[in-house]
Amino acid sequence: MSIPHDLTSLTAPEARDLLVRRDISATELARAVLDRIAQVEPVIHSFITVSENEALAQAKAADAALGAGDPASTPELTGIPVALKDLFCTNGVQTTAGSRILEGFIPPYDATVVARLRQAGAVFVGKANMDEFAMGSSTENSGYHVTRNPWDPTRVPGGSSGGSATAVSAGEALLSLGTDTGGSIRQPAALTSVAGLKPTYGRVSRYGVVAFASSLDQVGPFSIGVEGSAMILRAIAGVDPLDGTTANIEVPDYRATIRDGVRGLRVGVPAEYFVAGMEPDVERLVRTAIDELARLGAIIKPVSLPYSTHGLATYYIIAPAEASSNLARYNGTRFGLAALDEADMNRAMDSARERGFGAEPKRRIMLGTYALSSGYYDAYYRKAQQVRTLIKADFDNAFHDVDVIASPVSPTVAFPIGARVDDPLAMYLSDVCTIPVNVAGLPGISIPCGFDGQGLPVGLQLIGRAFDEATLFRAAWAYENATGWHQKRPPLTLAGAAS
Repeated sequence: MSIPHDLTSLTAPEARDLLVRRDISATELARAVLDRIAQVEPVIHSFITVSENEALAQAKAADAALGAGDPASTPELTGIPVALKDLFCTNGVQTTAGSRILEGFIPPYDATVVARLRQAGAVFVGKANMDEFAMGSSTENSGYHVTRNPWDPTRVPGGSSGGSATAVSAGEALLSLGTDTGGSIRQPAALTSVAGLKPTYGRVSRYGVVAFASSLDQVGPFSIGVEGSAMILRAIAGVDPLDGTTANIEVPDYRATIRDGVRGLRVGVPAEYFVAGMEPDVERLVRTAIDELARLGAIIKPVSLPYSTHGLATYYIIAPAEASSNLARYNGTRFGLAALDEADMNRAMDSARERGFGAEPKRRIMLGTYALSSGYYDAYYRKAQQVRTLIKADFDNAFHDVDVIASPVSPTVAFPIGARVDDPLAMYLSDVCTIPVNVAGLPGISIPCGFDGQGLPVGLQLIGRAFDEATLFRAAWAYENATGWHQKRPPLTLAGAAS
């Protein structure tokens, strides 16, 4: 391929090819991305921390590795700029989880996924903004600032991994990592027109990842074009002795089968996911995308997932309950914000939490504590876990007859900043189509499938069997290669206006 004028327009596979051929250097690529960050950050605010010095040092090391022998023998991510959601512990770099209670926290170690990316030669350009402790669907709940959608800076980018999604969409990184507890990768991917994968629960280590809901959280990638996500997933996936929930299952070479096509692939379409209140353009574009899969040779079949209608209620008992337990560690005595002006220890802990937690974590802590309290545990938490089993059984039954399930990602396009901040229920409904996938522990991917009448992106969700991310990549690649929606980039200018 020819060298583009703007290196930030490269996909990760394209950049890899140019780096291996030595047509560009890792330092040139890192410098281009850092310059892009400097240009657009005043408008979209994707990052909490930009790590320019570290990025340039890593790029220099990548150039040395690429020049030391056969460049093709270097790890696939050598020299590729990556943004990290700010809940991955990074040795020597501030990690806040989007919360003031962790402002200034410098971890003394790397999360497993960060360590694996270092080994793979990635270049870390910064820590991306997020909803506080990953609690939100718009990145408006950050303790630092609101991230704006590069397709329309008056609108949200989705959440909680909004900064990670926006960084890739706006050319501030070629790849990024986020986490998905109830849709926090797939929903912002859909709203910013990038690919976003939530892997199977247990596919990727969560060691060193600031926890929200431990039975639901999963780490996954964002990219322009799904092949970039396949590259980074292979680098970070696999069993980890530091995380007992990781599965000792072989990690395939996802790129080896990504071009195998969808002829004969059975694609299920659940009526339950075309929910009341879904915007007409969203439903039209998703159904058109499913028709395109049929044109490419897939077999479209209706499936039923009746218990998915209870997914939202189930999630908002399980997730806050687990959050209540996980966030109890933030008491100002070991790390993070401390109320040093309080002489009494109990008052100091209460004061630290009052000052450090934002409104959404406080809301979920209270919900979760109530659900776990004496006299309510059986009525709420235990019942939610029983419904969770039924939701998973629905998926198991459907996958007897189909290989992949297709649905919308979000019932709406990106909504205006501030439109839902005072209506938590409306905000929670943003994830109605994504939450059942987390509850069942399955993999799901969002890929761009067009734009509504306002020019705002819409995403197609593909859901797969446990540990069958390879089939999701295969179906997603076939669709995007046939349509080209992923090639469109936001018309963002320095002034933040559409060109």
